[in-house]
Amino acid sequence: MQVKETLNEGLKRGYTINITAAELDVKVDEKLKEAQSEVEMKGFRKGKVPMALLKKQFGPKVLGEAMQEAVDGAMNDHFESTGDRPAMQPDVKMTNDDWKEGDDVEVEMSYEKLPAIPDVDLSKISLEKMVVKADEASIDEALASLAETAQDFKARKKGSKAKDGDQIVLDFVGKVDGEAFEGGAAEDYPLVLGSNSFIPGFEEQLVGVKAEEEKDVTVNFPDEYQAEHLAGKEAVFSCTIKEVKEPVAAEINDEMAKKFGAEDLAALKVQIGERLEAEYVGASRAVMKRGLLDALDGLVDFDLPPSLLDAEAGQIAHQLWHEDNPEVEGHDHPEIETTDEHKKLAARRVRLGLLLAELGQKAEVEVTDAEMTQAIMNQARQYPGQERQFFEFVQQNQQMQQQMRAPIFEDKVVDYVFEQATVAEKEVSKDDLQKAVEALEEE
Repeated sequence: MQVKETLNEGLKRGYTINITAAELDVKVDEKLKEAQSEVEMKGFRKGKVPMALLKKQFGPKVLGEAMQEAVDGAMNDHFESTGDRPAMQPDVKMTNDDWKEGDDVEVEMSYEKLPAIPDVDLSKISLEKMVVKADEASIDEALASLAETAQDFKARKKGSKAKDGDQIVLDFVGKVDGEAFEGGAAEDYPLVLGSNSFIPGFEEQLVGVKAEEEKDVTVNFPDEYQAEHLAGKEAVFSCTIKEVKEPVAAEINDEMAKKFGAEDLAALKVQIGERLEAEYVGASRAVMKRGLLDALDGLVDFDLPPSLLDAEAGQIAHQLWHEDNPEVEGHDHPEIETTDEHKKLAARRVRLGLLLAELGQKAEVEVTDAEMTQAIMNQARQYPGQERQFFEFVQQNQQMQQQMRAPIFEDKVVDYVFEQATVAEKEVSKDDLQKAVEALEEE
């Protein structure tokens, strides 16, 4: 077997691999001998089929397998001896298209290798960690927001018309073709207008009603309505309005706290303080991570594989185009050209991605099975009722697993670098932290 270099420009490499017919013949014989003991053929006992007959019967199939194994083995030996790591899947193809049994096999292999990553003294990196404490004002503000979500309703003054968002208490009886139907009647039913809890068109017709008013509401059940005997039918609901109530924020007290699972108001305040500080820590980490990436980007410079740059720039351009054209959901659109700005951003991402991967490898950072399982479960919650199917899909999809593993790995490497760097804490206001987060989003 001969391997000859044909290209060596920057990170681009090219080689020809020549595998002789004699080498292939040896591999075919080895594979047939391995299988001989298990082969059964009419007229011969198991394991006693002559090699010449085996070669005639199975030789062509085994030859193809031997060729593939020989090429794969040559590639593996090459990467092991050179230390090259291909940036993307190598391009491999046979050059002797007129090949026939008994000929040598000639293969061309080309790839872009990953660059050598320079060492970085992480202890020389200085970072600032913004620290925000949850003060009483912030806790009170969060309490007020909770009170809004836990709103109560109080009666409007007599004669007031119901508005969208109001709650009306009503009796109603629904009829189709003049006949009342099962489940179409209720008494003292509390309905929030605009909640869309009734079939389309029902709540809109009750905007403007007053207490003690009677009103007929005519609606059509959807064609796909779950009760087949009502699907697509017109129905008339005779409604008697008993009360019209306006929404008011819940009173901030122990009773409200219990609605949110706390023992009392004091306990709820403690929970809110802990939640706010957890949010502040997350936001602060995002700001510090950007500072770290900026610092790393300024510390290293090395050649980047053009194929990775082109792929990343194309992905960035595609993502930004869809953000600017949200009405286009699919990919049936004109070809999107990459700009110098896309390429500049791609270069930063690829450079930092390779650097973090190298740092993680040297630090032996790994994503555990438990961490992957937790990540899959978190994402599966976005598909209520289909969690199991999503979990199984990810387990069977290596590409999906890699997409989910990559950000976990990156965050663990970033945490590792934080530990090596010099980090100074600085107590700031939540407004200062908010401005820093907004600055990240603008970049």
